[in-house]
Amino acid sequence: MSTSATPGPDGPDRPNGPNGPNGPNGPDGPDGPDEGRERCRPKDPRPEDRRPLSPAERHEYERLRRASRVQHRKLRTACAAVLLVLAFLLAPLGAVAAWAQSQVSDAHRYVQTVAPLAREPAIQNAVTTRLTNDVVKELDVKRVTDALAKSLAQRNAPPVVVNQTRRLGGPLENAVTDVVHKVVYKVVTSEEFAKVWDAANLRAHAAVVKVLTGEGNSAIQARGDTVVLNIGTLVDKVQQRLIDHGFEKAKYIPDVDRQVVLLKTDKLQQAQNAMMVLDIVGVWLPVTVLVLVVVAVWTAPAHRATLLTAGVGLAVMMLLLLVGLAFARRQYLDSVPPSTQTQQAAAAVFDTLVRFLRNSTWTVFVVAVITAIAAYLYGPGRPARAVRSGTARTTGAAGGRLTRIGVRTGGVGRWLDAHRAWTTGLVIALGALVLVLWNYPTPASVALVLGIVLVVLVLLGVLAATGAPPSTAPPTPAPTGTPPGPGPRADDSPPGPPVRP
Repeated sequence: MSTSATPGPDGPDRPNGPNGPNGPNGPDGPDGPDEGRERCRPKDPRPEDRRPLSPAERHEYERLRRASRVQHRKLRTACAAVLLVLAFLLAPLGAVAAWAQSQVSDAHRYVQTVAPLAREPAIQNAVTTRLTNDVVKELDVKRVTDALAKSLAQRNAPPVVVNQTRRLGGPLENAVTDVVHKVVYKVVTSEEFAKVWDAANLRAHAAVVKVLTGEGNSAIQARGDTVVLNIGTLVDKVQQRLIDHGFEKAKYIPDVDRQVVLLKTDKLQQAQNAMMVLDIVGVWLPVTVLVLVVVAVWTAPAHRATLLTAGVGLAVMMLLLLVGLAFARRQYLDSVPPSTQTQQAAAAVFDTLVRFLRNSTWTVFVVAVITAIAAYLYGPGRPARAVRSGTARTTGAAGGRLTRIGVRTGGVGRWLDAHRAWTTGLVIALGALVLVLWNYPTPASVALVLGIVLVVLVLLGVLAATGAPPSTAPPTPAPTGTPPGPGPRADDSPPGPPVRP
């Protein structure tokens, strides 16, 4: 059975069956592939959906968009504020934790802390007085004078001599006290005593750690509310010196008195508990404060303003920490009984022990102030713009002078000029990294790094200003007949009034 075909110009066409070209399932039929593709295509929106927004709809759209943006900014601002508050509250504790960690973990740092005590006049006087009184008490001058008077009476000495001998107790005790004081003071103020002090503290560092953790079984011990240092080695040397000078009774100095009170307070147990907590957090608390500040600045919509706020807040917290140290010093001095230690010696002990904490606090304060000033100088304020423009004019003028004498940096200078923001940020970041890696930075080291950073930035600005190529355009020749100088040409002058014949 044959299928009919429709003739065409080039011969018979293909069959027109169901799958033929013109069939219902053919490529050109109503259900062919083209129709299937049309069905898969997304339908065009209706004409009414493509119309432009009306003014009311546009206004509502803009309002919702602004509200969404404001809500997003408020959320970011709130998060940044919470992070900054946490950083401010933890900053003083972080400074104390870093100081405590250095005293506990670094033996040489601890020796540096306590070494000045051996050279402090108030401490030397206190130790000398204590040892002198102990020696004179053991000598018992009154018993010596009474024995001498009894011996004279047994030898039929005149009563006047016997009575006068008994009266020698006071002057003899004063003379003995003066001699013993001189000998002891000479030992205590010698360099040998300072070396013994340093060596003893270096060996006793493990004992200090035990005291801070509530233990104490070696040279430095915690006894109730008092921290004492055993100076038995020094007492032995003093005893030998006194014996060499004829004071045989010096060998009876009791062992119970061979201690120097370093600290006396009724809050020792609480201090030990607090020190244990600080030892746990260690150096991570300052790192946490730094991370909180960085995240707050990154989260806030206004980075510069947040950085300025962070600098001011940290500076204020460091000032509060210094005030707290002054208050603690006053409380400590009031708690020390005069019979235990003089006010001068107690003040010297406190100031010596916390001096590194004070230095660290001042260092953070200086860094915070510098950060706040830098953030302000990058702002739109009139003084900030004046400083930036003045600096740019100064470096530009210096670069111009160097260019006129033939010093040019060429492509390097042009690259520095085109990437000022990147180079400035890189130099500042390197300066901050140096301070972070600096072992126990001080305000002096911060000032040194800041000076170097400023000098480098000025040099980069001058090098960028010398990178511009010199002007090679020849001067425009003046027209013939024009006199030299900047004055106007003759033909540029306005015409005068007409002359009447």
